[in-house]
Order: sequence, then structure tokens, then C-alpha cells
Amino acid sequence: QVRLEESGGGLVQAGGSLRLTCAASGRPIAAYAMGWFRQAPGKERVFVATISGSGRDTEYADSVKGRFTISRDNAKNTVYLQMNNLKPEDTDNYYCAQTAGWGVNPIFYEFWGPGTQVTVSS
Repeated sequence: QVRLEESGGGLVQAGGSLRLTCAASGRPIAAYAMGWFRQAPGKERVFVATISGSGRDTEYADSVKGRFTISRDNAKNTVYLQMNNLKPEDTDNYYCAQTAGWGVNPIFYEFWGPGTQVTVSS
């Protein structure tokens, strides 16, 4: 019954910014960690960022540290990914996911959104 839906993707020039939104429904998200992952055609899905249920703990992939910020608003059942100083290598389909635990491996995440495309031009 849990549903996740990403939005906010699009085309942006290198150095620009985008904010992705993950809207959740089916159950309150406060008890669950939420994560962002990305995947390009022919590549494996990789970790981008995760945030604890309370929002106090976050973790980022080395490739996005200092550029991306994950946040959440539990009252709105919504998670965000603010992406600044985007690079062409950030071009991917971005996925929102939910886990009852904590981790950077997608195997730990039970629910996934359908993804939103981010394209960064040089």
C-alpha cells in the first residue's frame, strides 16, 4: 500500500541546481529512513543519500558530498534532495526509497518510486 512518487527532475546546465521531491502515501514515514539512489542505462543502481526517520542523521555518497542535501518533512510525508553545482556525471534516473532499517545498499529498501530523470548538460 506504500507508494512513493518522485518529481522535480529535468534538464539543467552544468553548475545549476535542482530540487527533487519524494511524496509518500500509505503510511506515515516518520518511523522510516528514506534514501535517494540513481541509475544510468547499463549501470547498477547506486546510493546517493539517506536520512533517518527523525531527520537528525544523514549520509551521502562521496561523489555528492558538499553539493547535495537530503531533508524531510514528516508532517507532509515528503522527502527532498537539493542538488547544487550539478555536473554532467550526475545525469541519471533518480529514485526515492524507504527502509525500516538503515543502509546504503538498495537491497535494504522495501519500497521504491518510479524515478525521475535528471539531465545535466555540459
